[in-house]
Amino acid sequence: MKTGILSLTLIAAFLLAGCASATPANPTPTLLIPVLQMTDPTVTPSPLETLAPLPNVTTTPFPSAAPSLCTDPAAVALIESLKTSMLNADGALLSSLVSPTRGMEVRWVRYGAAVTYTSEQAKFLYETTFEVNWGDAPGSGLAKVGAFHDVIVPDLVKIFNQPYTLHCNELKHGGATYDVTLPFDGDFYSIHFAGAEVNGFLDWHTWVVGMDYENGKPYIHSLIQFYWEP
Repeated sequence: MKTGILSLTLIAAFLLAGCASATPANPTPTLLIPVLQMTDPTVTPSPLETLAPLPNVTTTPFPSAAPSLCTDPAAVALIESLKTSMLNADGALLSSLVSPTRGMEVRWVRYGAAVTYTSEQAKFLYETTFEVNWGDAPGSGLAKVGAFHDVIVPDLVKIFNQPYTLHCNELKHGGATYDVTLPFDGDFYSIHFAGAEVNGFLDWHTWVVGMDYENGKPYIHSLIQFYWEP
């Protein structure tokens, strides 16, 4: 009986020793990955939801390459130069006002032909006899055909000889039977005559001067007029 008990004791000791030798002294640690808790397990979080919030960052805006058109005296001076050019038929002056890269796109009527002149061509606009079909006149529907100095110049001279006001980036107009919009994007000035009360202000008149900066200087890239149409 004692022999059996001794045998069992030796066997148990042998098994315990074997288990002890199989277990490493320094087990490799397990890397625990945290699990993101979601209210809806079927929804995958966006990358922003898995990131910690960033600290507040103060940014400094980049200065614009040119001053704001609406606060730049050079823009108003440009319109004054346009007025001087029209009243004196000064082609050289007009040429200096036209965008050297875009040219000057001119519309006699809002839906009419858009005719683009380069700064070099602008030198001769007061003398050239080259005729353009500017579009059908409102009301009569008759085609308006003529040279720049016969069609565009008289209407610009007319508004410059009236008590007009200037409005930056505002398409100023009177009562209209159409949607008054511009065919281009960007900065502009409205040269606006409000009309006379005796005419029910229906003789209002607006020329829009589209402007753009090149090398820090404003130039004209568009001219288009608006007025009451029957």
